[in-house]
Amino acid sequence: MDKKTEEFYVRLKDELANTSLWPSEYLYKFIVPSDKQKVDKVEAEFNNMGAVIKSHKSKTGKYTSVSISVQMKDPDHVIEKYKALSSIEGIISL
Repeated sequence: MDKKTEEFYVRLKDELANTSLWPSEYLYKFIVPSDKQKVDKVEAEFNNMGAVIKSHKSKTGKYTSVSISVQMKDPDHVIEKYKALSSIEGIISL
């Protein structure tokens, strides 16, 4: 992981710790190329967690937005999910 990404996660952890009481509901938002395998991989990361997952294809069908609302234990677990999904080619975390 490069230094810029590492700094981002440190800031995110601090912000999450200071703005929410944990455990807390967290909303992830991703933009993924509309490749079934990639969308399925994002959704599979939240299996068996009681997550509410909504996906919507873009007007052109080239991208799919995936919103995931899920109860997370603490900021470290939020960041773990972002890191786990960062390996998906073309994914954008919002």
